[in-house]
Amino acid sequence: MRIAMIGTGYVGLVSGACFADFGHQVTCVDKDAGKIEALRRGEIPIFEPGLDALVASNVKARRLDFTTDLTAPVAEADAVFIAVGTPSRRGDGHADLSYVYSAAREIAAALSGFTVVVTKSTVPVGTGDEVERLIREANPSADVVVASNPEFLREGAAIRDFKFPDRIVVGTEDERGRKVLGDVYRPLSLNQAPLMFTARRTAELIKYAANAFLATKITFINEIADLSEKVGADVQQVARGIGLDNRIGSKFLHAGPGFGGSCFPKDTRALVKIAQDHDVQLRIVEAVLGVNDIRKRAMARKVSNATGGLRGKTVAVLGLTFKPDTDDMREAPSIPLVTGLLDMGAKVRAHDPVGMEQAKKELPEIEYCTDPYECARGADALVIVTEWVQFRALDLERLKSEMAQPVVVDLRNIYRPEDMAAQGFTYESVGRAPEPKV
Repeated sequence: MRIAMIGTGYVGLVSGACFADFGHQVTCVDKDAGKIEALRRGEIPIFEPGLDALVASNVKARRLDFTTDLTAPVAEADAVFIAVGTPSRRGDGHADLSYVYSAAREIAAALSGFTVVVTKSTVPVGTGDEVERLIREANPSADVVVASNPEFLREGAAIRDFKFPDRIVVGTEDERGRKVLGDVYRPLSLNQAPLMFTARRTAELIKYAANAFLATKITFINEIADLSEKVGADVQQVARGIGLDNRIGSKFLHAGPGFGGSCFPKDTRALVKIAQDHDVQLRIVEAVLGVNDIRKRAMARKVSNATGGLRGKTVAVLGLTFKPDTDDMREAPSIPLVTGLLDMGAKVRAHDPVGMEQAKKELPEIEYCTDPYECARGADALVIVTEWVQFRALDLERLKSEMAQPVVVDLRNIYRPEDMAAQGFTYESVGRAPEPKV
């Protein structure tokens, strides 16, 4: 199959490289000439484990290439995937669809022969209808089917998620469209990945509903963590106890500083706006958004309480990206945390294994350090914000010797209170009572 992938962001680049690895002929298109030139040199603009090698091997095999001009790739394609950004629209929280609609118009002009145009970007219900209208308006003679194929990729595990998916959702009721997309995903049949065909609008809603539900699980366990601290329970044991119920499941029941990233905040806001446009009130999703925003701001107060105030003190922050194994800073909990620490009069130093260049754009006023121990040097408190594997086995004796005061606030619960107490730390975590210092 010949595939044109419009957009070389996170979704487009990972999807394009994986499709090429399946044996398809893939051309990734992007208007950013600098990005395309970098990709041709083998430079990957995002951090995703294994992506650089995957791109390199498929470029070498001549199954994957990059261009700024979509005309030829679209004309030759069996399927054209739209994988451009849909950020929150400034001012109202709706998804900004301008990039999707612009891509649709350009695709329309280049179509030749029967083609399936697929929205892979996360888009509100009904977007596929408008994409089809725009294409037919621009090119009335086009032999085209417009389908929806939402992505379910976790940053940091995107290649595995693409190749071993829980499900593949395809929104089209056109038999020709179903056949083409069935052929596109046929290499996954060996992995027994369920291929679910639905109506187009149903597929669009599945993506939003999935992300809103996962965001709800995170927010629920965070509120249970607050209650656990007050009543003397251990939220990790609570999460395990309820997660063993197969009706609930253990995933996304890890208490922490609130959810962030490129999907959950944006998509939950957009889902609320979609509902409001149709006179439906999603009270649970609205509450999830409100609770999560409050929680992220409250983490700075948690640090302040652990140190008895922050004015004039130095705080070391370990982890800046919204999750490990990515350099993505979008809606990261570290941003409101660091902003709150600064507002309370603290000096902030930070370290992240791969995210510091991106973090500097969001948090230019703090000091960046090359490793955790340099970051901790002279600090009155250390805060673990992102659960990078590099932070799970720190030399606690060395860490303590570097710090001015042995105060650790672990917002990811990666250490055990009894171990930290044995090392003489004042240790605060999330949803667990602190152990008395030995």
